[in-house]
Amino acid sequence: MPEKRVTGIGGFFFKAKDPDALKAWYKQHLGIPVDQYGWTFWWKDADGNDCSTQWSPFKEDTTYYEPSTKPFMQNFRVENLDRLLAQLKNEGVTLVGEPESFEYGKFAWILDLEGNKIELWEPFDSAFL
Repeated sequence: MPEKRVTGIGGFFFKAKDPDALKAWYKQHLGIPVDQYGWTFWWKDADGNDCSTQWSPFKEDTTYYEPSTKPFMQNFRVENLDRLLAQLKNEGVTLVGEPESFEYGKFAWILDLEGNKIELWEPFDSAFL
């Protein structure tokens, strides 16, 4: 069985003219319980572990997606970020910036073939409980 690199979608982030108005619209019309960050959708993986996916509108002028010029960014959950980064580096994948660690997980960023910025996240889900 091949090694599992990505374990799920950690989030979908996109630019919006008015993120607050858009979140209010989704709350009113779709019943999404938004907060200041958007919406955290909780689910269980195949092993029954708690997992989350984040839906977040960002302000139009955000620089968080740079160097990509796209109006969105994907976040993928990964199992072992350090090992994956070493593999990706050996495969010639472009890394963006330096990895960062927070109480809720470790993050790193790469560019795909078309220049889309992808956020890689090794979560520490217990921080959300």
